[in-house]
Amino acid sequence: MYNGTGLQTPRGSGTTGHVQSNRFSVRPPANNSGADPTKGLVTAGKPNKEILEHDRKRQIQLKLLVLEEKLIDQGYSDAEIAAKLDEAKEHEDSASNALLISGKY
Repeated sequence: MYNGTGLQTPRGSGTTGHVQSNRFSVRPPANNSGADPTKGLVTAGKPNKEILEHDRKRQIQLKLLVLEEKLIDQGYSDAEIAAKLDEAKEHEDSASNALLISGKY
């Protein structure tokens, strides 16, 4: 037995009683210094404009896809669907551009 670990006696256990250390056990580092524990953490900065623009375009595409499925279910022809989708896309683009200009997005 080593530091209270292992068998009292290896007799009858089918082992030699040899104790090995667990080298894959990762312990958190001791934070004994009086330093600020939040120091070094990355804080969220300003969102990337390209990512926001991409997300806005994805939302528009999703709305157009839902509209297209509704129009197909209602029995519109392909030409009517294309015309309505173009009209809706222009409306969504102008509405989202107005939000971007006003700074609310």
